[in-house]
Amino acid sequence: MVSSITRSQSGIQKGLTAADNIESNSERNLIVLPKNPLFGTDGIRGKVGDLLNAPLALQVGFWAGTVLRSHAANPGPVILGQDSRNSSDMLAMALSAGLTAAGIEVWHLGLCPTPCVAYLTSVSDAIGGVMISASHNPPEDNGIKVFGGNGAKLPLALQAEIEAGLRGNMSAVANVSHCGRHYSRQELIGDYSEALKQPLQSEVNLQGMKIVLDLAWGAAVGLAPAVFTEMGAEVICLHNQADGDRINVNCGSTHLEFLQAAVQEHNADVGFAFDGDADRVLAVDSKGRQVNGDYILYLWGRHLQQKQQLPENLIVSTVMANLGFEKAWQQIGGKLIRTAVGDQYVQAEMLRHGGMLGGEQSGHILCRHYGITGDGLLTALHIAALIKEAGVSLHEMVDQSFQTYPQLLRNVRVLDRDRRLAWKDCEPLQQAIAQAETAMGDAGRILVRVSGTEPVIRVMVEAANAELANHWTNELVSQVQQHLG
Repeated sequence: MVSSITRSQSGIQKGLTAADNIESNSERNLIVLPKNPLFGTDGIRGKVGDLLNAPLALQVGFWAGTVLRSHAANPGPVILGQDSRNSSDMLAMALSAGLTAAGIEVWHLGLCPTPCVAYLTSVSDAIGGVMISASHNPPEDNGIKVFGGNGAKLPLALQAEIEAGLRGNMSAVANVSHCGRHYSRQELIGDYSEALKQPLQSEVNLQGMKIVLDLAWGAAVGLAPAVFTEMGAEVICLHNQADGDRINVNCGSTHLEFLQAAVQEHNADVGFAFDGDADRVLAVDSKGRQVNGDYILYLWGRHLQQKQQLPENLIVSTVMANLGFEKAWQQIGGKLIRTAVGDQYVQAEMLRHGGMLGGEQSGHILCRHYGITGDGLLTALHIAALIKEAGVSLHEMVDQSFQTYPQLLRNVRVLDRDRRLAWKDCEPLQQAIAQAETAMGDAGRILVRVSGTEPVIRVMVEAANAELANHWTNELVSQVQQHLG
């Protein structure tokens, strides 16, 4: 337990309460819910003003508070954080109103990374956490992520209970005899910062390293530079102001061009690019080359393997993991288990098999030695420490690891939700997939799936050579655009 995290009543009461009749039909009629489930692979996400608005957030807060309280052994607060989007303040106030109406005390952190909410929830007596962010999505989107009292993403069964309440299919499990209160607890972010540094400070520092950070105008703008500087690194920052108009726009983990140029311009050892809520990270080596989650998993996995800290030499990744990574990991005695795309699926499989390291090609990395959820800052710190400890440059480490198979990923925008979710019923697309799989045989693989966070269908083709991958990617994208888009 972190000593400064207490049930102290000190704080500023914001007076955020909802009307006593928050469950009334008149309130619920303000919300138009889609027929399909609200919760995707990473919470509730959408364009602000459409699905995501204040009335919905108010109700999500009330029902999340009701469900979390009903499953908690003891009463406790809910920890609330947000990214820098212009809509995050509005959603935070609405969520807090709903939570306090459910009798829940709210600890509002303000601007912070998603893993900060998860960590503080896990080490305090909080019954849950809520993060307001749409991660790597553009500024006009936002999202609501709910965590259980252990800091992990809320189980599907509890998500279903919240949604049942939102749809009018559940009554509050207990009468709310009093309203909760809202407190500003920004000081708790310091406890998360110390937890990031503590495992490394006794073993290694980053003195002598020059590191570039792309903060994507997002949630880590204040925290990440301070942590790396305190660990001894010389830090150069890009996009390092909280800016709700520009979060993720042509920067961060989805646009590495500025980071790649800056690393080479400043002759830096490494660069790290975070997304809007800093739960993912990608790296850039001194030659300006992207180092994605596959390489991060391989390098960190080999490091843990050499220290005998990787049970059964197991790494858990997703169906997106490159074949080159899988084969190289197997060659050094490793085992790779693949899951569906989504860090919640990776985490579930890690827990099922006792795995300590897992993640996604996109940069969500989980290491249970140090954290309970995907954490971009934690990952970046450990990769920087790994480089310093090895005394070898990141580009040399990458060169000595593995060669990727050519892998193309295209996102095809399909705004109609029903058509997007029913892509498997599209006969021309299914015929094209079958034709591609037959043509490539063992020399490649195809993955078509609906994004859980954006209105797109993702088409991935991996093949032994780039020409083959490019041909079948274009063919499948054309079928999606013609018959679904």
